Amino acid sequence: MFTGIITAVGRVERVEPVAGGTSLRIAAPYQDLALGESIAVDGACLTVERVGPGWFAVHVVTTSLQRTAFGAFAAGRKVNLERALAVGERLGGHLVSGHVDGVGQVTASRAAADAWLIDLILPEVVAEVTIPLGSITVNGVSLTVNALPAPERCQVSLIPHTRAVTTLGELKVGDPVHLEGDMIGKYVRQFVTPWHAK
Repeated sequence: MFTGIITAVGRVERVEPVAGGTSLRIAAPYQDLALGESIAVDGACLTVERVGPGWFAVHVVTTSLQRTAFGAFAAGRKVNLERALAVGERLGGHLVSGHVDGVGQVTASRAAADAWLIDLILPEVVAEVTIPLGSITVNGVSLTVNALPAPERCQVSLIPHTRAVTTLGELKVGDPVHLEGDMIGKYVRQFVTPWHAK
C-alpha cells in the first residue's frame, strides 16, 4: 500500500531483457532497502530483487509490461519512487495500491496563475472512477482532479513543490503516463455494476 507521496526521484541505470519480462536497475538514495521489499516505480508496485550501493533492481513481468509503459523505458530515464507505507505513518496523499490501471497520455501542459495545469487522456477503466475533486495517481503521484473537460479527459493541477520533487514537471504533450484510478471509486463501481445492469 502506498500514498502517492513521492519520497525520491530515481534514475534508470540499466534495462535488461530477462526470462518472463525485463529487469530495471535504478539508482536511488535509499540506504536500507531489503530484498523482497515493495517499492512503487512511477506508480507500479514492484519487488526489490537485488540491492547495491546506491541502486536496486526490480523484475517487471510480462503482464506488467503489457499494461504499463515500462517496455519503452531506457537508461537515463527519471522515475518517481515511493516505499511502501508503514503502519502508523501519516497518510499524506490517498490510498494507492500500486496497481497501474492503464496508460494515459498528456494532451496539454501549461502555466495558469500560481499552478501548472496538465490535461490527460484517460483509459475508460480510469475515466469511469474519476470525479471532479477526486483522487487520481499519475506516475505514482497523488493528485486531485481539477476538472473533467471532456469524456475520458482529466485535468490536474501541480503546485510548484510537486513540480520540483517529482518528474511531473518535465511532462510534455504526447508523453505516456501510468494511471491508477481512485481505489474507493473502483470498489463502488464494482458493487453497483450488477445492479445498474438490471
